[in-house]
Amino acid sequence: MARRPLRRSDPREEPSALVAHAGICAGGGPSPQRRRAVPTATALRRGSYEHERFDFLGYTFRPRLARSKRGGEFVNFLPAIGDDERKRIGRVIRRWRLHRWSGSTLTDLAEAINAEVQGWINFYGRFYRSELVRLLRRINEYLIRWARWKYKRLRRYPAKARRLLAAVFRREPGLFAHWRFGARPDGWTMGAG
Repeated sequence: MARRPLRRSDPREEPSALVAHAGICAGGGPSPQRRRAVPTATALRRGSYEHERFDFLGYTFRPRLARSKRGGEFVNFLPAIGDDERKRIGRVIRRWRLHRWSGSTLTDLAEAINAEVQGWINFYGRFYRSELVRLLRRINEYLIRWARWKYKRLRRYPAKARRLLAAVFRREPGLFAHWRFGARPDGWTMGAG
């Protein structure tokens, strides 16, 4: 049986693309950083090791608390949003300067940010949701500041601004993507899982 010729887009045809894709250095093997073994410290393997965590595709893998089927807690090696990605997303949220959009309505703010926030939720929200929820709560803090800038009667009362945002959430719980995910403005959070 004759083999079909390889297509142009096939990475096997371009060795340089395959090398770049696999992360293999010019020395012919994986780099020393990729080669090291990371022991997965769990409830069954106790002790401390030189490398207990590693980053891969924006996730940080490290020992974290997990819940068993019977309801007990134990330590397991799990992924969550990486530290570098958390910092990058925090900078993006800060760069939006939502609190300065006092000429806009909450609906305008939601339309402006929901697509990007939903992308973060889709990618980083797959594992250990509570880490991402902690980050997304920052958006609520900016929304409270937005309310204080927009409404003069709330300027000196952050608690009233928080109550206003909680009332909007009760009226329209799907307005912001992070509200649907569990980062609610009333302080109540959905459980991880």
